[in-house]
Amino acid sequence: MIRGKFITLEGGEGVGKTTNLDFIRNYLQQSGIQFLVTREPGGTPIGEAIRRLVIDSQGISAQAELLLMFAARAQHIEEVIEPALTEGIWVVCDRFTDASYAYQGGGRGIDPKVIRFLEGWLQKGLEPDLTLLFDAPVEIGLDRARSRGSLDRFETEMPAFFSRVRETYRDLARQWPHRIKLLDATQSLVDVQAEIAKHLDELRHT
Repeated sequence: MIRGKFITLEGGEGVGKTTNLDFIRNYLQQSGIQFLVTREPGGTPIGEAIRRLVIDSQGISAQAELLLMFAARAQHIEEVIEPALTEGIWVVCDRFTDASYAYQGGGRGIDPKVIRFLEGWLQKGLEPDLTLLFDAPVEIGLDRARSRGSLDRFETEMPAFFSRVRETYRDLARQWPHRIKLLDATQSLVDVQAEIAKHLDELRHT
């Protein structure tokens, strides 16, 4: 059986991942591709419990936050992601390990070598086939996030935190251009989705 493709969506707050996730879902449906959509942290009962803990709790240390993210990821890979890919199902995941480098690494200041160790230990070579990185200036993203209503623990961080997150994401895109596709989220939605479709078309034919 042909292994499924693994697609991840990344970016800071308010960059339009949810809107474009709907576009990707429709694209895959119209292409006759069997797929599932999931998220991190989350994706499993254990992962969703960790998500609530991480997002709603105050006073979590940076180290504890990172380990909780990888605990949720370990369960997610074993219970959902790897079984689906093995069965030939495409997996679309809202955030994955790049988010740990951006938020806990860039944002919180954890040494990326620590994250790389956890990644290697838990993922055993698993990485996305395609990562769509939605990028916008921090002030634009935060304005969009605030317009949605109540903010979670991450969304209330200072702009400097999100500047570090954004720069780390952009560094990752420069390091891994074959996998991470940087999308200008300040473009019109039509233009952004035309780029998404182009990358999905390329992925279908690899």
